[in-house]
Amino acid sequence: MIVENWDSFYQQAVDLYRNNPLKTRFVTKYRHCDGKLVLKVTDDSTCLQYKTDQQADLKKVEKLNRVFFELMATGQAPAGASEQDHFPASNACSYNDQA
Repeated sequence: MIVENWDSFYQQAVDLYRNNPLKTRFVTKYRHCDGKLVLKVTDDSTCLQYKTDQQADLKKVEKLNRVFFELMATGQAPAGASEQDHFPASNACSYNDQA
């Protein structure tokens, strides 16, 4: 099902993951011919899709990625904290640190 409203897609996608975390997949695809970014979240029985051609929506996609990473790593979504609270710059690694 294609969801037109971002807030609705976001909430349904997170709920879908929480209901069945072992079977849920999150796929992003850029269709160059249409100039659209397509997001798909599915657990094989329910399929949610969101399509956008707006560059401003990329911040929303990044937020959804962070939420899914956190859900997959800890089982809990971030509790309304800002990006700096979850990913402080002081803890970030650079490529030079890996040598």
